[in-house]
Amino acid sequence: MAAAASVLRCAGDTDPGRERENNEDRFLIDSDRGIFIVIDGIGGQAAGEVAADTALSLLQRRMQRQTGTVVERLREGITLANNEIFRLAQSNEEWQGMACVLTAAVVDNSNLTVGHVGDTRLYKIRGGEIRKITPDHSPIGVREDAGEITETEAMQHPRRNEVYRDVGSSEHTPDDSDFIEIIEAKFESDSALLLCSDGLTDLVPSSRILQIVRERGNEPTAAVRDLIHAANEAGGKDNITAILVEGESFVSFSNGSRKLSAIAEPTDTQAVDSTAPQYTSTFLSGPARLVRKLATTRWAFLVYGAVIALVMSIVIQKLFGLAVIPTVKPPVSSREVRSFVVNQHGESQFASIGEALARAQPGDTIEVAPGEYREHIKLKSGVSLISLVPRGAIIIPVRSESGQSVAIEATGIESVRLIGFKILGNTEYPLSVGLQITDATITVEELEVSGSSDAGIEITGQGLSILRANSVHDNSGVGILMRGPMCRPRLVGNLLVRNGKTTDTKKPGIELLERARPDLFDNYLSENGVVGIVGLPDGSKDEVNEKNILGPPVPANKDRKRTTRGGRR
Repeated sequence: MAAAASVLRCAGDTDPGRERENNEDRFLIDSDRGIFIVIDGIGGQAAGEVAADTALSLLQRRMQRQTGTVVERLREGITLANNEIFRLAQSNEEWQGMACVLTAAVVDNSNLTVGHVGDTRLYKIRGGEIRKITPDHSPIGVREDAGEITETEAMQHPRRNEVYRDVGSSEHTPDDSDFIEIIEAKFESDSALLLCSDGLTDLVPSSRILQIVRERGNEPTAAVRDLIHAANEAGGKDNITAILVEGESFVSFSNGSRKLSAIAEPTDTQAVDSTAPQYTSTFLSGPARLVRKLATTRWAFLVYGAVIALVMSIVIQKLFGLAVIPTVKPPVSSREVRSFVVNQHGESQFASIGEALARAQPGDTIEVAPGEYREHIKLKSGVSLISLVPRGAIIIPVRSESGQSVAIEATGIESVRLIGFKILGNTEYPLSVGLQITDATITVEELEVSGSSDAGIEITGQGLSILRANSVHDNSGVGILMRGPMCRPRLVGNLLVRNGKTTDTKKPGIELLERARPDLFDNYLSENGVVGIVGLPDGSKDEVNEKNILGPPVPANKDRKRTTRGGRR
């Protein structure tokens, strides 16, 4: 751990994560000079570490020699590191292809200057909001920054680790336009900065990051520790590094309460009530910001939000032919909407999800703590079900009334959000269908389903559900099965791998029956029993295949990060 304190309170730490033996991340805190750097090595095995060490040494040396402007020092230091990494790679066959990405920030009184290459990140936190200062130099990051996909979709995208700018893969000069991004901004004394590697941001959404920093205001060491812990709890798939820099007037905004607004969902760079988990909504993020300015009561949030969502849905249907389903309906009375907490291992209102659903009414939210829940869950109209930790709440199947082993059932309901759960079947607890949607309209995000014999997710009958950024893998049956001419869900950014391979009759990742017509975009299908999407009409196959990714993508020359990082060559 490195920590320093003068006018700035700051701390940093790095962790290899749960799946990597080596750590290719490096960081620097020089609070006396206001210099903060996070570096993420690329190259696998020792090469990524060599690149990161080289970049840190040369950049630190140039930044501490305070000649020239801050911008000139950043450009020269990063370029020196780049060209030395490139030279070293040419001299050693085992190091060829090594590089790194980095973010370097300099705080000088109220001025902030940033030199940035790649997909490490710098966030600014102020007044209860979090804003991403640096753009991601990656194909998926560009789409996220442009608002084409949500933060959740970007986090789950199979190509999220590809970058088109790095430090070390080719020679550069300091002023090359396609190399270093320089950002200049203000650093107010009541704000904080977070520099981090994608080992944190690939697994922990910005709203959760904001929550942790606010809860640990004036305790940067504890905040960094909790951020790394959150990434490890979410899987720890990569090295994790974070530096938190707090201005002298930055204070904790946490009031210890736990509330979850019914519709005021933050955008990818903004959150309102950070003491509760927040999730991104593609269609409501803009109205949600307007609602927050118009009123602060829950009743006003619900009424205004529902009206805005309805207007947006009509406009989008007219312009694009898409059906947008408002995720929350206005309550039938002026009662206060509630948030229930389910926790098997601590003090809470309920120990089972079923008990909470029995009590909940439309507009309410059920938050589920991590743990294994062996129960059949029957969703209820207007009631949202959210796992407090992504994939932390695990549903173990039991037989439903129909005799099938269905983990979660959604029948004849609407205006429901199901977010962040893991459904797991095995030989001890066989699973027929993970999630069964029948004549229903719900929004499903960050769901993981594995171990089902018939289908990971089955959608039948009428409904315009949205399935976004879900992982359906290692099911012996089909990944996602859709049936019926009125079955028209929207599937965006889902991962479907290794499904339908273990039975005599091989199955695909996605199968359409009885003229089902979903909207399929940016889904990734690979290593399933049958290649591609089965059941598409002949006239739409080419278009659908172009909009989705079938099989492992072949990275371009500079897209090394995905294929070489952390020892994968």
